[in-house]
Amino acid sequence: MALRLQLIRRWLNEYLGDQDYRLEVASDDASFRHYLRLHRDGQSFIVMDAPPPQEDCAPFVEIAGRLRDAGLEAPEVLHADIPRGLLLLSDLGERHFSEVLEGDYGDTYYDAAIAALVQMQSRVSDAGLPPYDRGRLRAEMALFPEWLLTVHLGLVLNADARQVLDEAFFFLEEAALKQARVFVHRDYHCRNLMLGSAGVPGILDFQDAVSGPLCYDLVSLLRDAYIYLPEERLDRCLAHYHATACAAGLPVPVAREQLRRSFDLMGAQRHLKVAGIFARLYHRDGKARYLKDIPRVLTYLVAVCGVYDELHALGVLLQRLAVCERVEEFRA
Repeated sequence: MALRLQLIRRWLNEYLGDQDYRLEVASDDASFRHYLRLHRDGQSFIVMDAPPPQEDCAPFVEIAGRLRDAGLEAPEVLHADIPRGLLLLSDLGERHFSEVLEGDYGDTYYDAAIAALVQMQSRVSDAGLPPYDRGRLRAEMALFPEWLLTVHLGLVLNADARQVLDEAFFFLEEAALKQARVFVHRDYHCRNLMLGSAGVPGILDFQDAVSGPLCYDLVSLLRDAYIYLPEERLDRCLAHYHATACAAGLPVPVAREQLRRSFDLMGAQRHLKVAGIFARLYHRDGKARYLKDIPRVLTYLVAVCGVYDELHALGVLLQRLAVCERVEEFRA
């Protein structure tokens, strides 16, 4: 990081000349990227450090352009050095939606996030983006047995357990592939939405966008790994999304019950993925702060398994292996 900081300062000096500025840590995330806030002349900007070869900032630049062209609030790329993995961006502020979604006006902010989501799905093209195909869906779910069950919990899965997982994975793949395809952000949740002007969310962390299932980003928002949305508020948000998406001409299911089924099954795929990723972040990358969120994600997964017959065997397997209990014990 010290070497990267030296590189960043040289790069900024080349661009800004002799102008004085001050740098401070803004944030980091689950990837190798780091963010610095640059203060100069009473203004603030963001420096994204995406060190090659681990990261490629070219997709960020390209997707930022798509979002801004569609009228969405995304960072403006002011200066880019893609070979060295450095971007200078406009600053969308320091407050995340995570600070307000559980407050008295949480529904208002959820509605704003849903409005931006519908705008993104209806106005941002998914042309040329990688497809959220069967291979990608399966690879994500495979993180669950590999990193959570085997590495994190030390479980040995027999042939019967592997078969239950394979059958559940295939069912969830089929359900996802049947959904209408749209632009998918992939991490449209409270920590990637900033409190912008007039409540309009500023959107971050979109560089991994794909062409994929309609409900994926809706799940990211309403079944957030970091904030629990009570069932009655979830129902209200789903109804609001359904009405807004229909008005925008999106190919949503006519029946809200079908939307809920698609939402739940897409959610199961994402919950498996996220639980596996959080375990991997701890064991591979030394990032322990995500461990506290795994129980919430597993609660979502167990609930879905209890509703749909096709996932009953997966729910029984999770119970037999005492996955939720073991995760809590590890965290304690």
